[in-house]
Amino acid sequence: MTVTELPQSATAGLYQEIQQFYARQMHLLDDGRVEEWAGTFTEDGVFAANAQPVPAAGRPAITEAAAKATEAYAEAGVQRRHWLGMVSVESATASAVTARCYALVIETPRGGRPEIKASTLCEDRIVRVDGTWQIQDRRITRDDLI
Repeated sequence: MTVTELPQSATAGLYQEIQQFYARQMHLLDDGRVEEWAGTFTEDGVFAANAQPVPAAGRPAITEAAAKATEAYAEAGVQRRHWLGMVSVESATASAVTARCYALVIETPRGGRPEIKASTLCEDRIVRVDGTWQIQDRRITRDDLI
């Protein structure tokens, strides 16, 4: 496979679905809609990051961790935005996708200037549950902590 080819089963329609999923997911998080964002993970989903000592396992733990971070940003008067790009569907079946993308985390303090706070690699296993995509396993690797 060359770098310009998608895996056989990753059609343009599927690729577009995954990009739309990511866009919706990040909008939910950046808008502070933590419960809805956590709902984009499976009940037994895992969120692991090299910046955290222990992965958040299960939707309740993922919700709690995201809520704490969102509250801290709100209290500090900081708007956080996630910019995802270079989405690559690595493998796909009718019910599961392995995808990678780069994510920039941009923070803007109230009245201040935006600043890129983190550059990361995001690796996901995304599964179809009741007709919708959900993250089963997410691995975030911050470039500055490699």
